[in-house]
Amino acid sequence: MWLARLLLGAAAVAATGAWAADTAPLPASAPADCPRCAEWTASQKPFRVYGNTYYVGTRALSSILITSDAGHVLIDAAVAEAVPQLVANIRALGFRVEDIRLILNSHDHFDHAGGLAAIQRLSSAEVAASAPSARVLMQGHSDPDDPQYGSLPRGPEPLAHVRVIRDGETVTVGSLRLTAHFTPGHTPGGTSWTWSSCESGRCLHMVYADSLSAISAPGFRFSGSATYPSALRDFEKSFGVLAALPCDILLTPHPEVSDTLARLKQREGGAAPDAFVDPGACRRYALEARIDLQKRIAQEQPSR
Repeated sequence: MWLARLLLGAAAVAATGAWAADTAPLPASAPADCPRCAEWTASQKPFRVYGNTYYVGTRALSSILITSDAGHVLIDAAVAEAVPQLVANIRALGFRVEDIRLILNSHDHFDHAGGLAAIQRLSSAEVAASAPSARVLMQGHSDPDDPQYGSLPRGPEPLAHVRVIRDGETVTVGSLRLTAHFTPGHTPGGTSWTWSSCESGRCLHMVYADSLSAISAPGFRFSGSATYPSALRDFEKSFGVLAALPCDILLTPHPEVSDTLARLKQREGGAAPDAFVDPGACRRYALEARIDLQKRIAQEQPSR
């Protein structure tokens, strides 16, 4: 099965990958350029989150499809090795990858941007991102202002062109309208996305909130970084943005952060048909991220 999946992946995407800092031990057989690929490509049955919003990612990495009669929008594309699964998930829901018109990104790390180039080739869709992320996506490697710079063995496959979006800009595909909210800190170009999805006449505010974790390469200090001096200000801005957003359903690049699959299980059990609806989720997410950053800053201070 592993060989078959590898061959299928090779037909759809050039072999790419990258790294995200993590302290978990790696399997002895883990490839150096994608040490957690076995975990990150674990299969997940696709499902409707709400209305025209669908989860088409893997068990560990989110990829969100928002659909319309005039074409679809995809947010994030996991690692390159997961592209065959994302394509199969989209088709299993009755949609066509070829009908994706716009591909959006949360941030440019390989575990969320690694599959963008392959999906773009399959769909001919436009890719859009913030200016810092667009630069990384086109050059294929991170910049020194990325807190994880130096611990990234390889970056996403370079894209020939990425549309640069502005903070607060609304992008459209047919009737779909998604708004960009810059939420830097985890990376300088981090972006969260909001839109509305409706079901049986009930419309809810959807938020795909970018990662807010203060993870870095060894030796990087969020307090007083020479390469990313605005890191703390950026994080504080991002916390405020997310806490203030109208937010009925929260989704995140790593599904466990927003309890996405746990909420799915609750809904499928029948006891909580509105398990995904949680108007306080964005505020809690921002608060918890702020607390984690404060702990990280305290660890960076010299001991007395």
